[in-house]
Amino acid sequence: MSSSDRAKPALRVLFGLLALSLAVPLAGCIQPLYGANGAFDNSNLAAELQAIEVDEIQGRIGHYLRNELIYAFNGTGSTVQPRYRLSIVLQERVQTPILDTVTGRATSATVIVDADYRLVTWPQNTEVLKGTAFNIASYDRFANRFSNVRAARDAEIRDAKVIADMIRTKVSTEFALRGPAPVAVR
Repeated sequence: MSSSDRAKPALRVLFGLLALSLAVPLAGCIQPLYGANGAFDNSNLAAELQAIEVDEIQGRIGHYLRNELIYAFNGTGSTVQPRYRLSIVLQERVQTPILDTVTGRATSATVIVDADYRLVTWPQNTEVLKGTAFNIASYDRFANRFSNVRAARDAEIRDAKVIADMIRTKVSTEFALRGPAPVAVR
């Protein structure tokens, strides 16, 4: 066995120790987004998220999205005085990228949803955050009409869940960076 073959394990251990020594000082820099121990119910962020009122959203997918957001912001079911209003405008389109050459019918479809959202303080109406979230969900189409309707609805529900998660993450990040809003005195 040559001296270079004996030095390889020692070099690996040295690099491992070096990487560990660089990572240890950063261990205290990581802070959970939703609370001191990741406990969602006891954090200031949870109280801020529960104070968001989601406006009505038009259409069936708007209904799905609104329900997902209400649950994502306040899954406890408690009633909180709203300090924010979230309004969302949806744009939905369906594309059929694959066609059967024999029958001329679409064999799959894609539901594309864009959600333009705006979060404002209430009642001051000061803009806190605005942006766009989108998702694309595909589904297979069949000869059975009911199957196509149900598959399209499932794709809309998947879109709504992903978009709600994107919006919640963006709002949570904004709140975590800027801290709690002052409570309006009436």
